[in-house]
Amino acid sequence: MGKLQVVSRSSQPFPNREEAGRLLARELDSLRGRDAVVLGIPRGGIIAARELAVALEGHLDVILSHKLRTPGQPEVAMGAVAEGGIAFVDPEIVRLLGISVNQIEQEKAFQLGELNRRAEQVRRILPKVPLAGHPVIITDDGVATGATALTAIRAARLEGATRVILALPVGPEDSVRELAEEADETICLRLPPDFRAVGQFYRDFGQVSDEEMLAILKEARRRKEAV
Repeated sequence: MGKLQVVSRSSQPFPNREEAGRLLARELDSLRGRDAVVLGIPRGGIIAARELAVALEGHLDVILSHKLRTPGQPEVAMGAVAEGGIAFVDPEIVRLLGISVNQIEQEKAFQLGELNRRAEQVRRILPKVPLAGHPVIITDDGVATGATALTAIRAARLEGATRVILALPVGPEDSVRELAEEADETICLRLPPDFRAVGQFYRDFGQVSDEEMLAILKEARRRKEAV
């Protein structure tokens, strides 16, 4: 298990994703100026990632990951896929729900198709930032099952990140501890005992549009070109 730092077990909501990102940046100040790559999980994660990248003087990018929906229960993730075709399937969910190999492969093909379409759109705006040789910080506005975050961690490691840090505003204890087994370091600002959904812990949890995400990536490209 990697290092797990729990800042609080409070259920107090964050004002918004920006404030959550700024609070995470305080906890990760030792990485300021260390050429870190900050990866936001779209779409909500890109807001916190922007705050982290600016505060730590790092590179901003997204890590594209889609959950694999459980047949008949689309709100439940049975795994996830990430850019480059990296996939994770939870064997326990597959066993408990009797999901067939064919069902898994069909959902995987569908989500990879959707992910590749999104990647084409995103990479026209901001070419992928190489991860090899860099410390990598992965963030989102929170986790529930943690399937997409787990796939993102594994993808970053496969791409050669020297260190993988998972930075989370909030999540349930079981998911956060499972993710901490995969990351080199995990920081969670809130590990509340009454977790039901990520949105419960934000006063402003409005949906982040693709247009807003792309605008943030354009801004990151301009900053990079100005250096």
